[in-house]
Amino acid sequence: MRKPFLSCFATHLASYVELRQHLGLKFETQAGVLYRFDRYVHAQQYHGPLTQDVAIAYAMHAAHLTPLGRSRQYGMLCNFSHYLAAFVPDTPLLDPHALAAKPYRPVPYIFTEEELGRLLHLAKTLPYYPIRRATLHAMIALVMTTGLRCSEVIHLDRADVDLTSGVLHIRQTKFYKERLVPVHPTTLAVLQDYARVRDVTYQHLSTPAFFISMYRTRFSRHTLSLAFRPLARAMGFSGQDGPRPTLHSLRHTFAVRRLEAWYTEGQDVQALLPSLATYLGHVHYTDTAYYITATPRLLTLAAARADTAWLAQATMEVPE
Repeated sequence: MRKPFLSCFATHLASYVELRQHLGLKFETQAGVLYRFDRYVHAQQYHGPLTQDVAIAYAMHAAHLTPLGRSRQYGMLCNFSHYLAAFVPDTPLLDPHALAAKPYRPVPYIFTEEELGRLLHLAKTLPYYPIRRATLHAMIALVMTTGLRCSEVIHLDRADVDLTSGVLHIRQTKFYKERLVPVHPTTLAVLQDYARVRDVTYQHLSTPAFFISMYRTRFSRHTLSLAFRPLARAMGFSGQDGPRPTLHSLRHTFAVRRLEAWYTEGQDVQALLPSLATYLGHVHYTDTAYYITATPRLLTLAAARADTAWLAQATMEVPE
């Protein structure tokens, strides 16, 4: 549970977050930004009003943020200022374009087949507690073979995982949509093995979560991210010479390898993209099409397919 707000904006920040969440939004990331803004203002002993200079100063003070990250934080404060103005009439309007930044998609890290094998091996052999090794191995295997989002993995409840049929019920998705995801028999065997170890190790649990942390609770995204870092270091990844591999990189890898396989098999990839989008939980299949640009090999396969289609069309148009 988050600690209370402390700054001169505390009452309105708390009511704003509560309102947004009551409207059906998760509002977790935004609430975190507003909470840190509250702590920043409180530490500065600032007593209002919420001016553009204050909002920009907060967005700029975190050195680790990218320009896009600062722009997003500033935008969240702009949205809050509109709410605040309804209760504090002297609140000035903030320019939404004051910290505008071009959106971009970071280049994802795509694991090789050999790296995937090493990752699974390390998850089972690093000097962790046996239950921790079993948990990380099962979570990595699941993301690797299904392309689930990390948030979808940690939100799985025991009732969502059918250990007989091998079908997952994904409920708490990024866009509040539900879907059924069948898993490969080898993945199902890994999940069954993990469930047996979990039930022996953790008894009388109060959480319905399928994956249990060492604290006997559901994983958070932060906890899962921290757990993955020793594996990345053990594989020699530093992130200094290119994209930094994360657990989410396995989702990108799953999508890219599936597309590569379809191109190699001669499948109609454009016709199959909506199916992959549904499996991955994308709202628009154009989000899935983004993965076509992810690797040189995939670009080569797509270009070769386009050249073949163009030559076939050109041949048909040559007059006799």
